Amino acid sequence: MKKIVGFLMAGVALATSAAAQHADPRPTYHFAPAKNWMNDPNGLVYYDGEYHLFYQYNPHGDRWGHMNWGHAVSRDLVRWQELPIAIPETADVMAFSGSAVVDWNNTTGFGRNGKPPMIAIYTGHNPKAKLQSQYLAYSNDHGRTWTVHGEVLSVGSPEFRDPKVFWHTATKRWVMVAVMALENRAVIFTSPNLRQWTFASSFGPAGGRGKNWECPDLFEIPVEGGAAGEKRWVLGINLGDNAVGGGSGGQYFIGDFDGTKFTTVQGWPSEAQWMDYGADFYAAVSWNDLPKNDPRRVWIGWANDWRYAEAIPTWPSRGLMTVPRQVTLKKYSDGYRIVQKPVTEVASLHGSRQDFAATLSEAATSLPVEGGAADLEFTIDAGSSEQVAITLTDGEGYQTVVGVNPTVNEVFVDRTRSGPHFHDGFANRHVAPVDLKSRRVKLRILADESILEVFINDGERTITDRFFRGGGPLRWSASSRGKAQLKLTAWTMNTSAPQVAAK
Repeated sequence: MKKIVGFLMAGVALATSAAAQHADPRPTYHFAPAKNWMNDPNGLVYYDGEYHLFYQYNPHGDRWGHMNWGHAVSRDLVRWQELPIAIPETADVMAFSGSAVVDWNNTTGFGRNGKPPMIAIYTGHNPKAKLQSQYLAYSNDHGRTWTVHGEVLSVGSPEFRDPKVFWHTATKRWVMVAVMALENRAVIFTSPNLRQWTFASSFGPAGGRGKNWECPDLFEIPVEGGAAGEKRWVLGINLGDNAVGGGSGGQYFIGDFDGTKFTTVQGWPSEAQWMDYGADFYAAVSWNDLPKNDPRRVWIGWANDWRYAEAIPTWPSRGLMTVPRQVTLKKYSDGYRIVQKPVTEVASLHGSRQDFAATLSEAATSLPVEGGAADLEFTIDAGSSEQVAITLTDGEGYQTVVGVNPTVNEVFVDRTRSGPHFHDGFANRHVAPVDLKSRRVKLRILADESILEVFINDGERTITDRFFRGGGPLRWSASSRGKAQLKLTAWTMNTSAPQVAAK
């Protein structure tokens, strides 16, 4: 997503932030740049042992503006090394969101010495011309330096953006899905070489609608619990506003794609199906070109919300990513649903382990969890309880609550009292619908100083929410309105992040 108006000039933004804020606790295992503004993940691609994470980045300040492609690499999806800017803005064109691929067959002709080039297809935003069109850049040194080839697709629109590109094996050509943002419409183009594009089809409006659609993704995935060998296509669409958490968020559609047109499966509901029920999971897109021995579909999201993204009380950086998540597709009695889990590599960060069990009552029970960076696995039997609450309290008494309400089949995150007020759109309670007839639920909570990622019943639902403490250490406790049983396995998270060898 690209906020077109209303940003402060870089120097003013930095001066204001520095004067008004103190440095906030850095996340331990969620990626954030060392300083300045970051939004959408871009150009997710794997090549020659490295996972690449590009992202929207302002090198001049901690508010939106001067969009460049920032760059980080990892060998394991959880330890990241920030690298210099990959694709800079020019005097006329900002480098907005897009995707990257490895051109294995050198269809572009930009390969060198028998090695395939890495290709970025991204939106060039020209504010003077009021034009958004798709640009191509290429790299022959593992993404360390880039040559901008230039514009490859324009439809003459100021709101045509966010191309996700992939190779479609069945038709042996490249496919691009982008958005006509204000029309709430996804558009599909095809190409033999990533340089000449032909319009193929359009999808939408459908599902959730808002002031814009953004950051689409389209991929095929096996169906768990479906017919033998069944596969379906997932079309992810992000909304700038009007999502389930109250602001920006992501939805998805399940269907079929023939290389030209996406159609939803019969009976797909007309109402939006949400990727995440919190307020801080946006612009989620998946990696291209994972190695052949890794069949996973992995995506990552920007952990922020456009309502208050420029106001969150962090400095010297503003913005972070979720952990990468493995996405699967399951078929239930009422239809298809995506399931998300943290990638298994997260476990490589585990430090000391604590196991704990307790019978909960209204009096708070302290949990043996240290600090704000932890991986927590709860098994809860709500018993006769009306509500089970897991509470994170800071040194000034502010509280963020993860709760289970079995009588109304919901799990929630309540951050209405999670820290000092900084924006009217922040304090809220976010609810995920969960079948709790058995009164049992499993929760996995990834906490990292200012973010909670809650995975419910092995990822059948998720809630992602930022929180911003008043100050002091974080303490964990649990309580219940009525008797309930809780079992917990908790790990601290290691802070060591080995450097990635430069290519």
